[in-house]
Amino acid sequence: MRCHIENKKIQFIYFLKLIPELIDDNNWTEVENDIVERHFVRLQGLVKEGKVILAGRTLNTDSEGIVILEVDSEAEAIELMENDPTVREKIMTAKLFPYRVALIRE
Repeated sequence: MRCHIENKKIQFIYFLKLIPELIDDNNWTEVENDIVERHFVRLQGLVKEGKVILAGRTLNTDSEGIVILEVDSEAEAIELMENDPTVREKIMTAKLFPYRVALIRE
């Protein structure tokens, strides 16, 4: 008989939306580019830690994105979202929702 240990982690999704001023590429500076680079590097680290399942963005001009988290608590999910460099530096807004991955391609 195999013992099944239930995963105690919970999942959340947060949606990112670029602020309207930055939809126009002409308004971007090195500051915004640096923020997005730090955002990407941080997400890579969270993938390695097992806290990010998936992250990506749309390819339209609005540049909306998603991050799917698997963490211990809602408080941890909120902390991760609020400390995302794009959110903390106010170039993107974010909204968090409880989530559950139902299907995933392996």
